[in-house]
Amino acid sequence: MRKTTRFFLLASGILLGSAASAQCDTIASICERHITAAYIPDGQFYRALLREDEMAEFDLTLYGGTTYRVAACSGLSDGNLIFSVLDRDRNVLYTNRDQNNDPYWDLVVSNTIDVTIEAQLDRSKAASGCAVMLIGFKK
Repeated sequence: MRKTTRFFLLASGILLGSAASAQCDTIASICERHITAAYIPDGQFYRALLREDEMAEFDLTLYGGTTYRVAACSGLSDGNLIFSVLDRDRNVLYTNRDQNNDPYWDLVVSNTIDVTIEAQLDRSKAASGCAVMLIGFKK
């Protein structure tokens, strides 16, 4: 009986993990539309599974002389994810919270800078979900 229970729990965990991965893949595909032909994707999909009270952090180095597009999505429609770009001293460089949770932002970087991008679900729109961030740079 014990082996069956363990197998069942293991199989359930694998199936739930696969479902979460598929959900993130779908959201990533939807989010890709914000990285238009004018931008080259950096090749990374930044993902996190979030509950309403959690925040994901993504650390990046942005290089001077480049224009970046940061796209952030959760769910099947725009506006579910709040994201903020912070410098090394945790000063907010941008937040979409003040912009009706816009799904992307273009950031012109004059000097190379290390940033942290924080992402959290908008509690009024989603209680849990997959947060996906995509970064592209202008051609």
